[in-house]
This record gives sequence, C-alpha cells and structure tokens, in this order.
Amino acid sequence: MAIVETEALSKVYGEGEARVCALDGVDLSVQPGEFVAVMGPSGCGKSTLLNMIGGLDRPSSGHVRIDGSDLTELTDDKLTELRRRRIGFVFQFFNLIPVLDAVENAALPLTLDGDAKARDKAQAWLERVGLGDRLKNRPDQLSGGQQQRVTVARALSTEPALVLADEPTGNLDSKSATEIALLLQQVARDWGRSVLMVTHDPRIASFAQRLVLMKDGKIVDDVPLDGTHESARVAMEKSGLL
Repeated sequence: MAIVETEALSKVYGEGEARVCALDGVDLSVQPGEFVAVMGPSGCGKSTLLNMIGGLDRPSSGHVRIDGSDLTELTDDKLTELRRRRIGFVFQFFNLIPVLDAVENAALPLTLDGDAKARDKAQAWLERVGLGDRLKNRPDQLSGGQQQRVTVARALSTEPALVLADEPTGNLDSKSATEIALLLQQVARDWGRSVLMVTHDPRIASFAQRLVLMKDGKIVDDVPLDGTHESARVAMEKSGLL
C-alpha cells in the first residue's frame, strides 16, 4: 500500500479576480521506503502540495491518504495526532529551540506526546545521524549541517512512515547540502521511511529515486532517476522547465 496517495487534489485561494489555483487535480503516490523529489518553478504549487500532504492545510477538493488514512475525513484532533506520529517534518529553517540541547530538541515531539522514553529514543536517532558527540550542544554550538541533522533526528524520533522535507538544503553550503541529501537517501534506503522532498536544486534532487516535475499547479512529468548528478537537470530540460 502506498504511504502517500493524492487523488484529484486541488487548492484554490481567493475569489473572483484574486482567485489563484495553487494545485489543480494532482494525483501522486509514494511507496514505502521511496525517496521522491519535487521540483518546478517558483509558484508552481510544490510547497502547497507538501502542506496538503502534511495536513498543514486543507484541500479545496480531492483526497490525501497517508498510510491508509484519508486526511480529509479526520477531525482536527485526529489530524494533529496523525501528523505528530506518522509524519516527520524537515524544513529549510531548522526550527530548533535555542535554549534546548540536541537531545531535548530531537525529543520534542515525543515529549509533547508524553513518551517516557523520549530522551532515549532521541539520543538513539542522534547517534544514527552522526551526532553522538554533540548530544549536549545547543543549536548555537552546532554548524548549519549539524542543526539540520538534529531536525532529521527529530523527524525520525516518532518512527514516522513519511518524512516531508521542504527545501532541506536551502540554508546550507554545498558540502553540508550533499551530506543532508545523502542522509535523506539513507532514511529511505536503510531505514525504510518514505521521503518526499521539495527542492530548487537539481543536484540535490538527483539523490532521489524519482523526480516529480510541477508547473502551474499540475504535475507535468514523473520520471525515475538513475543516481547520476545530472539526471534531474536532464529531466527538467526534457520537460522544458530549464
């Protein structure tokens, strides 16, 4: 069963002359353990798509199913619960709490959920993402790449089925960006989570298994990637997006 499934997903903002169709009948599926990148020009609807799939916004029409649950049928409380337990989020801006150390930041979703083993689980994930020697460091004592690793550990601490990454390398230098792309690859390949990543960087997209290309709120292409660093750029050129 697909971890992510959208069906005729649409989102409209405003009315009359101010009406904007941000998503226009999008059908998309992501399988367990699959790493999918989404690209397209600014304003094409890729972040809106991620927000719909993450339950951060409600669609105007259509359906979003996460791990078999239709988000459009859930109450706000049930949606919050599913979002906290089944979806991990990684954003461009790390959204770490400055006064908390790495373990406390990574444990936050579990702490909010009342999990007695929150710290132990967070520490285990921090060690897996390569931060075993930075457990007591606060965000201002970590590099950008290390801070993003904390957010990945935080996203994984609840053992989600799906990780949503919105421009996860947008705030990083080239070396750190590559390391985070490799880490997300590992999240899917070795740890079995589905990863759906929005990015503007073809080089970072090339680490994914599949590339979904969007324009004007629609999916215009959906292609497998071969692992070469030029694969995403070539796919964009073929679709006329570069």
